[in-house]
Amino acid sequence: MTESNGLVLGIETSCDDTAVALVDSNGIVVSSAVASQTMIHNRFGGVYPEAASRAHVDKILPTVRMVIEDAGIDPRELEAIGVTRGPGLIGSLMVGVDTAAGLGHGWGVPVIGVNHLRGHLRSADLEERRVTYPAIILLVSGGHTLLARMTSPSDIQLIGNTRDDSVGEAYDKVARMLGLGYPGGPVVDKLALSGQPTIPFPRPMIDQGLEFSFSGLKTAVMYYLAKEKDAPAADIAASFVESCMTVLLAKCRRALEAYPSASLVVVGGVAASPQLRTQTKALCDELEVELCLPPLKWSTDNGAMIGLATWDYLTTGRSAPLAPQTGLTIEQF
Repeated sequence: MTESNGLVLGIETSCDDTAVALVDSNGIVVSSAVASQTMIHNRFGGVYPEAASRAHVDKILPTVRMVIEDAGIDPRELEAIGVTRGPGLIGSLMVGVDTAAGLGHGWGVPVIGVNHLRGHLRSADLEERRVTYPAIILLVSGGHTLLARMTSPSDIQLIGNTRDDSVGEAYDKVARMLGLGYPGGPVVDKLALSGQPTIPFPRPMIDQGLEFSFSGLKTAVMYYLAKEKDAPAADIAASFVESCMTVLLAKCRRALEAYPSASLVVVGGVAASPQLRTQTKALCDELEVELCLPPLKWSTDNGAMIGLATWDYLTTGRSAPLAPQTGLTIEQF
């Protein structure tokens, strides 16, 4: 039986997966479970918000029970429950927040609303401490693409954001255009490995500061497919991925040159991309900074990252409204 002192229950329902984990203050994951919704949303080529909310309602209590029973703890001895309060889909957020509030009331445990983006930032320190400060953060996921600078887990400055689509969203839409299903990231990356990047897709805003834009790249792929109906899908994927990587790497280089840092931390679902991992490693070797990546299983949305982020709230004495907030920024606690 695991001692329950020093454990936080993290609950993540910002989008399409119901994820729960027990995490100690050092980022050690005692127990974790995820109820995937991939099969639900695959036929839509993306997340269907109402279906996501309903699936969370069905799965959240069984998933919490599974994690608690697997660890063999008394939930009344938890330090806290941390739950994603935003950003995300409002229906999905409400399920997580309301469930956490009910469990906290029943167990007599404090409940803390956690910023989902800060959860991703902390994913690089799960299982072991990896991040050396000051650090440049590249957060790339289905909903977000941004650059930030951190001098500590609680001190974050946003230095670059996307003006439209995130890179993960562009991946999903290109996957749908190619008939590859959902989620698009892993299948597009895999297909790209067998193709040649011979198509000159644009590199949006590559010479413009630290801001991002991927809407035009997605549209360029759409127009190319309409014109070149017989073009090899692998070459389209390879060319699209190369465009994304070229932009991401250029922005990371610019950020590291503008804000001298000890490490580059790459987090979010796209951090699982083998192309991104390889190319950021080469960049960091060149610039002599440390590359910090979360383990692959903690790259996508998960309860463990929310649990570890909850410890930041506890140790700093910060509090936040528990109500769901879809428009949170990374600088908000």
